[in-house]
Amino acid sequence: MAVTELNNDRQTRINEPMKKQVSVKEWTAMYQEIGLDDAKMEQWHKLFETRHPAGHQSFLEWLGLTPKRIDRIRAASK
Repeated sequence: MAVTELNNDRQTRINEPMKKQVSVKEWTAMYQEIGLDDAKMEQWHKLFETRHPAGHQSFLEWLGLTPKRIDRIRAASK
């Protein structure tokens, strides 16, 4: 098995317990409850994308976003 396949398999196992526990709407509501407005959320995405691009991708997938929406968010975060 190639290293990439091992990493993908490991990531799937790590993310599996967290699958579908929080929706985008719920996540955004929590951000808003602590005072993050849209500008701060965009800033957070930019920081996440800059420091941890693979983690950002994984997080957006975990939220259940479509590939097209993930691409838009990541492009806007660069």
